[in-house]
Amino acid sequence: MARSNYLFTSESVSEGHPDKVCDRISDEVVDLFFKEAAKSGMAASEVRVACETLATTNRVVIAGEVRTSLSEKDMKSKVKSAARRAIKAIGYEQSGFHWKTVKIDVLLHSQSADIAVGVDSTSNKEEGAGDQGIMFGYACRETPELMPAPVYYAHQILEVLAVARKSGEGPAAKLGPDAKSQITIRYEDGKPVGVTQIVLSTQHLDEKLSSKDVHNIVEPYIRATLPDGWISKDTVWHVNPTGKFVIGGPDGDAGLTGRKIIVDTYGGAAPHGGGAFSGKDPTKVDRSAAYAARYLAKNVVAAKLAERCTIQLSYAIGVAKPLSIYVDMHGTGKVDEAKLEAALLQVMDLTPSGIRNHLGLNKAIYARTAAYGHFGRKASRDGGFSWEKTDLAPAIKAALAA
Repeated sequence: MARSNYLFTSESVSEGHPDKVCDRISDEVVDLFFKEAAKSGMAASEVRVACETLATTNRVVIAGEVRTSLSEKDMKSKVKSAARRAIKAIGYEQSGFHWKTVKIDVLLHSQSADIAVGVDSTSNKEEGAGDQGIMFGYACRETPELMPAPVYYAHQILEVLAVARKSGEGPAAKLGPDAKSQITIRYEDGKPVGVTQIVLSTQHLDEKLSSKDVHNIVEPYIRATLPDGWISKDTVWHVNPTGKFVIGGPDGDAGLTGRKIIVDTYGGAAPHGGGAFSGKDPTKVDRSAAYAARYLAKNVVAAKLAERCTIQLSYAIGVAKPLSIYVDMHGTGKVDEAKLEAALLQVMDLTPSGIRNHLGLNKAIYARTAAYGHFGRKASRDGGFSWEKTDLAPAIKAALAA
């Protein structure tokens, strides 16, 4: 039996965290190649990107395998420009990491022919998965976006502070891009009811600011972000607990693409298959099938078939159809889970190309996913976060009724 009274903690990191800087640059490369393909007439389905980024003091290294319409010279030039724009947008203009002066090495090369032959479609073979692996999706009724409350609000705090910082007005303008948050939430009868611990470490530009000064800056934003009544006199605050935090970002600690996979998903409240998302085109099922699993799980909960739902998908490289689908409704389901598994396979084509077509993933929508979570976001008109829609709920109900 699941516990009903407990504490659960999740963390988030800001767009200026060293690893998130790398995620952003890698996803800017994905978006760049989709945009360039559209300009050249190259089919979007032919774009391939597996891009990893390393960032440290005054240095960015971008490496990986790609298929693009660009010449090698143009590719390197445009990738460097995209990286500088990303660093500028995040807000880094410090001596140890400045968008204008950071040295950028581009070590991208053509995709391996051995991988391509397994993934590309031919007249005799349907397009296969870009790799083997397992992917998980999850949804629950703890927040309006059907996300676990701890990670959802940890993201919200940092996003609100980033907006305030970038406005250049008010006390938040004294903060820097690098930050981490952590929220411990108390559950009663299985529902989130309050916050017992709040942790925030944020870079600040004024060396004279103390931890207390930073606390006074951020507290109003945090209180405005969390639900009414969740912060009490017993809530413990840890704001910049180590003191001064002036040197931030890749100048303070090296960053790498793909090191914040729990932050990117469900904050530890649900399983993770282990594959990172950023820097990968949607033929990589690490990314696209995780989006599909979230989409299905969210629609199951939106259809009021369960209070909580976990979905696992599995794939083999070069094989189109998923090897398995597994549904767990954690004892909250209103239908048989095996019957639901069969229904989900009816309502959505879970081959790599089927997922991309259903969710509209062959386009430049990825840089925005690099910070504040890939899930629990608002679907946008241009196709961004399409996996957050709940438009499949009627079809799931109809398949179950058939």
